[in-house]
Amino acid sequence: MKANSIPDLLPPGEEQHVEFVPDCGDIDLIGQVICGFLNTSGGYVVCGADDQGAVIGIKNPDIVEKLLERGIQQGLSPGALVAVRAHEIEGKNLFVIEVPAGKDLPYAFENVIYLRAGQTTRKADVETIRDMVLRKQVEPERWERRFSSADISADLDLNEIQSTLKTATASGRFRFRDSESPVAILEDLSVSRYGHLTNGGDVLFGANPALRHPQIRVRAAVFETSKIGDTYRDMQSFEGPLVSIMEDVYSFILRNIPTISHFRPSDLKRHDELAYPPDAIREGLVNAFAHRDYSDFSGGITIHIYPGRLEISNTGKFPEGVTLAKLQKGTLSVLRNPDIAHVLYLRGYMEKIGRGSLLIQRACTRRGLPLPRWSEDDHGVTLTFFTTEVTTEVTTEVTTEVMQIIKVLDGEMSRRELQEALGLKNSEHFRKAYLQPAIREGLIAMTIPDKPRSSKQQYRLTRRGRIMRGEIHP
Repeated sequence: MKANSIPDLLPPGEEQHVEFVPDCGDIDLIGQVICGFLNTSGGYVVCGADDQGAVIGIKNPDIVEKLLERGIQQGLSPGALVAVRAHEIEGKNLFVIEVPAGKDLPYAFENVIYLRAGQTTRKADVETIRDMVLRKQVEPERWERRFSSADISADLDLNEIQSTLKTATASGRFRFRDSESPVAILEDLSVSRYGHLTNGGDVLFGANPALRHPQIRVRAAVFETSKIGDTYRDMQSFEGPLVSIMEDVYSFILRNIPTISHFRPSDLKRHDELAYPPDAIREGLVNAFAHRDYSDFSGGITIHIYPGRLEISNTGKFPEGVTLAKLQKGTLSVLRNPDIAHVLYLRGYMEKIGRGSLLIQRACTRRGLPLPRWSEDDHGVTLTFFTTEVTTEVTTEVTTEVMQIIKVLDGEMSRRELQEALGLKNSEHFRKAYLQPAIREGLIAMTIPDKPRSSKQQYRLTRRGRIMRGEIHP
């Protein structure tokens, strides 16, 4: 991925959780920093930049990336999902390593436990280690780590195990002790212990985990109208290993969402595209499967496709520490199911930790769609995608401040021009009360969505905003 500067690669407000490393040669140093982040509140390691954040660059990035991922995974204990991503700034290569706050404290690198204190990494003292161990003993065990009733000798889907083995080995992200033994592979992935499959291992690699975990099933329906009712065009239930379900549900959605046809001025051929960006749909699905609360046997994932919107719903609440505001900003989150997420990472489904929401929003913005909406209520968490066709149901009531910014926005305007047009002096008040709500509602959009902090950033009305202002009709 190309970017203008390092801040463009990081979520806003994460400056205090960043460690700059000039090169990738000292894997021990990098591993110690990662270990420290895992044992505290997470963070980022930027390889290929000096202490001031100036880009130095990394030579032979493809080779270095594999060595880096392998060295990190081999040194860390227990295993953790740590994403290494290659980027390019001004023709120079660098890596950004995203580290979530760990769930299985304490973590060690090469058998030594490290902590982060401010901007430094240090070895943990005996008292701190004792405190970590005691807290782990009194805290309830995660659902994915509890033992399943599955028979590890009879209930496994060996094809899923082999697919994980091949993908992880080919990418260089993981090295297995014994690639011939399914049980050894599962133990290396932390989804089997003492000859027993964990719940996480069961939903990932069980031949039919729904027999033991009915909440793994996914129900999907396509409705004729914009409201839930008895009239639907297609309805299906999915079960099987997690990745298999995810792929089947993805295919169901692509098969049933509308296709938009248009002609380009320079081309006589008709061009067809799906109503919603496939990348955004895939990211939304992966997030739903990776971060959901599996502990509720009556829960599950539901997919509802309406003429003007797509809903991906999950029973349960947001993971602890995750809010709507943080989700929209893409700030680093704590993984609810790190073992399941780690396997999805090795399979190539997860890359950005805690930043999937940003990828979803940017994909929709690039297509000129309203921003998707996350909502939470007593029934669970729902991600809603909207088409460009705004209906009365989709159009929400907006604040007076948002209506004011819609009225003054003429063509493309910068943040300063908008603020002056509104006669506002307080930039923070303008951002929180006017600009951000209008963007969240899909009424205005950035002209450079991939570079939100660009000095050339301007804002324009979306089709939805023009409808709200009365320029055009739905």
